[in-house]
Amino acid sequence: MYDALLQKMRNAFNSGKTRSFSWRQKQLKGLLSLLEDNHDAINEALHQDLNKHFQESDVMETQMCIGEVIDTINSLGDWMKPEKVKKNILFMMDSAYIQNEPFGVTLVIGAWNYPIQLVILPLLGAIAAGNCCVVKPSELSEATAALLEKLIPKYLDNDCYQVVNGGIPETTALLEQRWDFIFYTGNSTVGKIIMTAACKHLTPVLLELGGKSPVYIDKDVDLQVVARRLCWGKFVNCGQTCVAPDYIMCPAELQEELISNCKTVLNEFYSNDAKESENYGRIVNKRHWQRIQKLKGTCEVAVGGGDIEEDRYIAPTILKNVQLSDAIMQEEIFGPLMPIMPVKDHNEAIQIINEKEKPLALYVFTNNKEVSQAFNSRTSSGAYLVNDTIMHGGLSTLPFGGVGNSGMGRGYHGKFSFDAFSHKKAVLEKSLALDQVNVLRYPPYSEKKLGWLNWIMKKKVKKAGLMGMLPFIVMGGMVAAFSQTMGMMA
Repeated sequence: MYDALLQKMRNAFNSGKTRSFSWRQKQLKGLLSLLEDNHDAINEALHQDLNKHFQESDVMETQMCIGEVIDTINSLGDWMKPEKVKKNILFMMDSAYIQNEPFGVTLVIGAWNYPIQLVILPLLGAIAAGNCCVVKPSELSEATAALLEKLIPKYLDNDCYQVVNGGIPETTALLEQRWDFIFYTGNSTVGKIIMTAACKHLTPVLLELGGKSPVYIDKDVDLQVVARRLCWGKFVNCGQTCVAPDYIMCPAELQEELISNCKTVLNEFYSNDAKESENYGRIVNKRHWQRIQKLKGTCEVAVGGGDIEEDRYIAPTILKNVQLSDAIMQEEIFGPLMPIMPVKDHNEAIQIINEKEKPLALYVFTNNKEVSQAFNSRTSSGAYLVNDTIMHGGLSTLPFGGVGNSGMGRGYHGKFSFDAFSHKKAVLEKSLALDQVNVLRYPPYSEKKLGWLNWIMKKKVKKAGLMGMLPFIVMGGMVAAFSQTMGMMA
């Protein structure tokens, strides 16, 4: 179905046109123009799909992408330079470095919850690294997908970058093709399907998944501040954020005060009736609305109510006294439900986290360094934040990605996106001259040759202080002796 499209791209890639710095810069500037020229159209599409306020669209989608494109334009020359590596005495006369080279023809499958950011940022990495790319936006964010299909061909090289829209049949057909790299953002169930398809051709993949990102709130913290940061991270984009706080753990005596503070904050954010607030989003479709409703189960509702299916509206909802056996604790929520599960202390919270799949993010609110360090050293997660939520995604000098069930492959954002779409090729360049220095590795072998090779290859654990500098002090004389011996053996 897509044979001709991929062949066209493969021909373009094999021509070498994507390799040059100037060509990549031209495409990056085209991507920048796409975002800047169509600012209002992007905001409108996001509002149509998810009822996003223009500030959310700007800060968490358009401007975030613009910032990363500009950083990439400014830094690409340095990123493309060969990376020098350390050499031992055996390779002192050689040139050794790592060359970043593009994979080739790549596939980016985007997600619907941040349908601009989660398409543009991977595409940015593909362009910067010199790849061709087919973009498959999510069909659930219909307006945004249609806009990308219209805009990308206007601003980027059509031989190298194309958009394919559609649903499961189109995605299935794309996955039947042979790709050089696949980037997918979504859930772990589909992630397994992506990996299965990739295995057929041993295609490398980067999977940005999700999971239940936990929160622990310690004693002796300012619950007013905690409530603001917690509610913003949870209810922005109507809870449809892969790194949204999924469930909250705190000592039982904090629960009621936390709920009270959160209720106050929600009134400040969205007024007394969130469905009338222009600052509050909507669930992407009715199927997901119904899925989220089922997750409430029989949990005790502390805040919320008045949900409207026709409007895809679910109020910011807080559930209290939640237990591990409840339905809401069995899968990622991906919606505006905030369950609170009382625990004895941070040790019980750590035990609960470690018994579940590794989360995409872990959030801890505490003033106690020992508690913070306990979570950092005794748990595993894609990211770890202390005293805030989801903000790590806006710092492009940090890699964004998961571990285990929450993701696979390198993280991305900033230079990490360039690295994710690059093969790190080892390059060793040697001269044909002075071959006498290689006599040690050529037959016939001897005890003398082996002795020299053992000396050259031997490594020691470093020692602190002046004794650790001793090998460097005597190295000059040893190298001179070695060179003289080689001359005698040649």
